[in-house]
Amino acid sequence: MPKSLLIIAHAPSPNTSALAEAAVRGASHPDAGGLDVHLVSPFDVEATHLFEADGVLIGTTENIGYMAGATKDMFDRCYNDWLDRSEAKPVGVYIRAGLDGTATRRALESIIGAQRWRLVAAPLILHGDWSDGYPAEVEELAMGMAAGIDAGIF
Repeated sequence: MPKSLLIIAHAPSPNTSALAEAAVRGASHPDAGGLDVHLVSPFDVEATHLFEADGVLIGTTENIGYMAGATKDMFDRCYNDWLDRSEAKPVGVYIRAGLDGTATRRALESIIGAQRWRLVAAPLILHGDWSDGYPAEVEELAMGMAAGIDAGIF
């Protein structure tokens, strides 16, 4: 059975949808190892989604200096179910931030630490005005994460 990567992406705009699509493209790239890739909105995530995945990539926007309400809602619903049942889960993060993304990064790192997940790379913060290079950065993050999961590194 192939390994899998769960991409949880809040994508309320065309730009953030482009980031989610880039994550899927990167994780599905032939050089990434042939993982099953599942893209889910944080609104649709259930605790079992994470249990069934070999790794997770979380994409969120920064809203009012914090993670998107959709992402927070997911943690509000699933956090306790995941606690002590998903240790060492490899996780990656990208943040589309209009400001600097600092508070969002800190909040997510705190949650990741409390869950005892393994952050496989520094959170990717895409801040400021939109850049056409942002999707390529997310694609690279997702491809590296998928390749690491496939190779058993993560």
